[in-house]
Amino acid sequence: MSAKVYIIHENDEWTKPLKHELETLNVPYEDWFLSEGSIDLSDVPPEGIYYNRMSASSHTRGHRYAPEYTAAVLSWLESHGRRVLNDSRALALEVSKVAQYNALRQHGIVTPKTIAAVGKDHLSKAADSFSEPFITKHNRAGKGLGVQLFQQPESLKSYVASEAFEQSIDGITLLQQYIQSPDSSITRCEFVGGKFLYAVRVDTSDGFELCPADACQVGDSFCPTTEQPRPKFEIIEDFDHPVLANYEAFLKANGIAFAGIECIQNERGDLFTYDVNTNTNYNADAEQKAGISGMKAIAETLERELSELHSLT
Repeated sequence: MSAKVYIIHENDEWTKPLKHELETLNVPYEDWFLSEGSIDLSDVPPEGIYYNRMSASSHTRGHRYAPEYTAAVLSWLESHGRRVLNDSRALALEVSKVAQYNALRQHGIVTPKTIAAVGKDHLSKAADSFSEPFITKHNRAGKGLGVQLFQQPESLKSYVASEAFEQSIDGITLLQQYIQSPDSSITRCEFVGGKFLYAVRVDTSDGFELCPADACQVGDSFCPTTEQPRPKFEIIEDFDHPVLANYEAFLKANGIAFAGIECIQNERGDLFTYDVNTNTNYNADAEQKAGISGMKAIAETLERELSELHSLT
């Protein structure tokens, strides 16, 4: 059997643009939808290039154990020396912001003050560590899960004690320093093949839903096609910042080939990094306007990887 590209994921909608680009390039591929299944560990996996696109928010689509199953599959693939892009190390970071922050700091990347808590009592006590506004978020998240802004500890304590409290799927809730952007925006840096591709400015004035692929699924106020003073997503021309070198070193050290890294600057210009998305998606409107395509760049990278594999066999 000839080697091909294998796409590991749990969301057909998010993989459609990639499949289109692979078909345009005539790259052979196979879809591995890993919401559930089984593997015989005595089997030998097929030759090929494996691209892991498993998402931390899979449980919101009814795929509760997809990341755990994917971890098992990746372990199996890697034990046989298969080339995995966004490997098991990347998956471990995808499903844990605590792991992300610890890994980011190892590469000199500044993250906001964050406390991880399990249990309502510990969560309430942790709130007393913040004298200024702070936010909560889920440790295994995506799609802005659990993100709420609190002006003072007592507000958080009331929320935790109420029926409205939303538990993280892994039981770990994060309390995090709230970074106020002067223009209510964040910057998302996109990387393909471990190298910086482009940065996009994201308007956060309407809320914390920042996923480009989900932007038109949460109402007109979030849709990039809605008339606003400026678009929700806008690619920044000639973006450059010293942190990009740190990001690339971080990605290389953690087996991450493709990712979107989100950061924010406060009024003093201090930059804080707060999210790494290894299941990165792109906003079609912003890319069309800028004349660039993230999924095309990924497909071309996979094509090169497959070509290199063929040259070795």
